[in-house]
Amino acid sequence: MSSLFPALADDPSDRVALRFGPRSLTYARLAAAAGGVGARLRDRGAGRVAVWATPSLETAVAVVGVLHAGAAAVPLNPKSGEKELAHILSDSAPALVLAAPGDELPEALGGLERIDVDALAVEGPVSATVPAPVDDEAPALVVYTSGTTGPPKGAVIPRRAVATTLDALADAWRWTGDDVLVHGLPLFHVHGLVLGILGPLRRGGSVRHLGRFSTEGVARELNSGATMLFGVPTMYHRIAEALPDEPELAKALAGARLLVSGSAALPVHDHERIAAATGRRVIERYGMTETLMNTAARADGEARPGTVGVPLPGVELRLVEEDGSLVTALDGESVGEIQVRGPNLFTEYLNRPDATAAAFTADGWFRTGDVAVRDPDGQVRIVGRKATDLIKSGGYKIGAGEIENALLEHPGVREAAVTGEPDADLGERIVAWVVPVDPQAPPGTAELADHVARRLAPHKRPRVVRHLDALPRNDMGKIMKRALPS
Repeated sequence: MSSLFPALADDPSDRVALRFGPRSLTYARLAAAAGGVGARLRDRGAGRVAVWATPSLETAVAVVGVLHAGAAAVPLNPKSGEKELAHILSDSAPALVLAAPGDELPEALGGLERIDVDALAVEGPVSATVPAPVDDEAPALVVYTSGTTGPPKGAVIPRRAVATTLDALADAWRWTGDDVLVHGLPLFHVHGLVLGILGPLRRGGSVRHLGRFSTEGVARELNSGATMLFGVPTMYHRIAEALPDEPELAKALAGARLLVSGSAALPVHDHERIAAATGRRVIERYGMTETLMNTAARADGEARPGTVGVPLPGVELRLVEEDGSLVTALDGESVGEIQVRGPNLFTEYLNRPDATAAAFTADGWFRTGDVAVRDPDGQVRIVGRKATDLIKSGGYKIGAGEIENALLEHPGVREAAVTGEPDADLGERIVAWVVPVDPQAPPGTAELADHVARRLAPHKRPRVVRHLDALPRNDMGKIMKRALPS
């Protein structure tokens, strides 16, 4: 733990490390609480440990305690279905499960030894225990992917990847121990847990977790000393919608040092509404479960809507054609699959040597499955997933993301998703799935096609428009295109 979180060993003060609502822990008490958890895990010789990852102080203490013990944490999404949870437990075979006292665990966890983590149980003088000596390549986390094309795969993330990613973000964002981060992200994935909890602790800073996201909570925390906000596009969309009626929110965002969006693309329309109301730009970054963070807009650089910045220090990034040739053009139009290489990468998919081998090229580049273009200054713009967002129509390769952004600029469109479907003439035709602002008077195909053609190019206009009441989304707010009606 000393290598990942120096402040836990070096800071005996009453400075707050974690705050969830009215409950908080100083660095000294966090060190003692996590050290106590770690000592119990070491006594049991635990290798992998499940953590019932509710948005709570106990989850943060449990994960830090697992790392203190030199073990690997397997964060469990409390909203997981019975089948998915059973698969994760069978695949990862954790020695036991950590949970907050009083948490009701599902039947699938009934066979595991349970240790209750009471974050505030430490009383009297506090003292930190020495963390277990662990190699940098040792697993820190096993985080399960979304499983859109089969059962979720457990990405084994080494301690080396956690440390290098957080240090690279510190360089890009000028992130220091003086920063106070506020967010309301779930704690069972990379964004909320690694960036949102472990990130501040590695810097020696502080995090205030909202428990449940609200614009009122964001305004309160940013107006009372918080300096950074992490969120996903759904959260920033709610912020953009609320700004006209919440002057305290506008004041809070205007005073923040850094506003960061991730986990999916932030629509340009929401970028512009927030900038117009606050004078501040949201910056974006790009990462995956398997790679942690790959790129980020720098705090001292240009926050350009639609881009995710440049590769982080230590990360190599290239765009590749389907035939394996490199895309070298920096023209904002030439599309290729993103491949990355660097110390931020996972080591393997647990128990899946076949999937691990397929994910890498012979020379060690990870195939992300995301497609992008690069602007003349090298900034990366994600245009979608290779499997669902790369549309081949009329001889062109078209990214769904830019069409979605264009559609969202139409005043009659509340939400939009774009897919391709077979077409005898074009190969694939572009289909727009639209949630209209007014269901009684939705914008028609011709109107939206003209709207897109004026902003992008005629070959990128949708040929079919289908109206929905809502788009299917996962817990992170990402649109689940495979769940759209067939």
